[in-house]
Amino acid sequence: MKTMEHCPTCGSSTLEPFYAVANVPVHSVLMLATREEAVNYPTGDIQLAVCHHCGFITNRAFDGSLQEYSAPYEGTQSYSPTFQAFHKDLAERLIARYDLHEKEIIEIGCGQGEFLILLCELGQNRGIGFDPAYDNRLPVGMQSDRVTFIADFYSEEYTSYHADFVCCKMTLEHIPQTAEFVQRVRRSIGDRLDTKVFFQVPNARYVLKDRAFWDVYYEHCSYFDANTLTYLFENAGFQVLETRTEYDDQYLVIEAVPVQGQPAVRHFSPTAVQTLLQMVDAFRQDCQAQFAAWDRLLAEWQAVGKRVVIWGGGSKGVAFLTTLQHNAAIGHAVDINPNKHGTFMAGTGHEIVSPTMLATYQPDVVIVMNPVYCAEIQRELDAVGVQARMLAIDEDLNLSPSAVVAQPEPHLVG
Repeated sequence: MKTMEHCPTCGSSTLEPFYAVANVPVHSVLMLATREEAVNYPTGDIQLAVCHHCGFITNRAFDGSLQEYSAPYEGTQSYSPTFQAFHKDLAERLIARYDLHEKEIIEIGCGQGEFLILLCELGQNRGIGFDPAYDNRLPVGMQSDRVTFIADFYSEEYTSYHADFVCCKMTLEHIPQTAEFVQRVRRSIGDRLDTKVFFQVPNARYVLKDRAFWDVYYEHCSYFDANTLTYLFENAGFQVLETRTEYDDQYLVIEAVPVQGQPAVRHFSPTAVQTLLQMVDAFRQDCQAQFAAWDRLLAEWQAVGKRVVIWGGGSKGVAFLTTLQHNAAIGHAVDINPNKHGTFMAGTGHEIVSPTMLATYQPDVVIVMNPVYCAEIQRELDAVGVQARMLAIDEDLNLSPSAVVAQPEPHLVG
């Protein structure tokens, strides 16, 4: 496969490699039925590179032909009360801000439609959701006759579908040709300049600041901070209304409206690119120390026979396990999603178990893959009578601090 030479967001040839991991699973949330299937799951390489012109980060080694967004794909977080509360609050805020009542809504990359259903039920709207992994698996009580689903990728074939509000959550990071995709969305809107657009992606600055190697995995070939995301949308023919972070700064959102020609006000900042490049340098310098600290800790626990589990049977867990040498110290992956129980983690073959199983297993250490869920997980542990040390994945392991101090993410308001 040919390595990418030009930035897919701005077209510049100033891509600088800064992080590489070989032979990682090309998917991390497929439900794999056997340990053998999981251990032998196809792999690819990660070669992250940053664009010095716009700040975009891409996996230069990404091969889209290896992707399989089909029915076994299980990316939902809706079994978590913490996430459910966030989703409902976000939907209510968008409905109030844009008067989404009795409107037409499109969601690109809708998963099983949980968020689209919220928007449509809470605002009495009508929705169309696009996602190749959609398979109508939601319980009857969570479904809605206000929503139609198309189990396919959003492509030129569907640009004739129109809406008052276009939503795309946690999908753009899976798309290698970012400028082409956002331009396609703009073309589909045409001259309906009152259409509102909402995108949500992982926040690249959050990943860089915390040296979060567990947030780098094959499916995510595209990474943005607010400045880069602004550049992408402004160049595609949108006026950016706002960018902000959500969910303890883990998510980055952008709200925009289409314009004819160029936007009247442009927010892209070359200075912000330089700040991002400093953060990339810090990430590059510190990651090896991060790996070593975790491997040392896992080896120590294994040597004294401690029972260790990770909590989170999704992408973060797969990235954590496949990056570290001493992953055999981990006994199981725990997940609240019942659809995952009895399946196995791609790459290492760790079995995913339910929280109730811990009552018997009685782990000594629980490593939480996403710290936003720590309070929720502590309640689950208390409920099953487990008194284990809970360690958040981003907890300080006494690493040497980087010489570069991350600056706060700029919030853009038009």
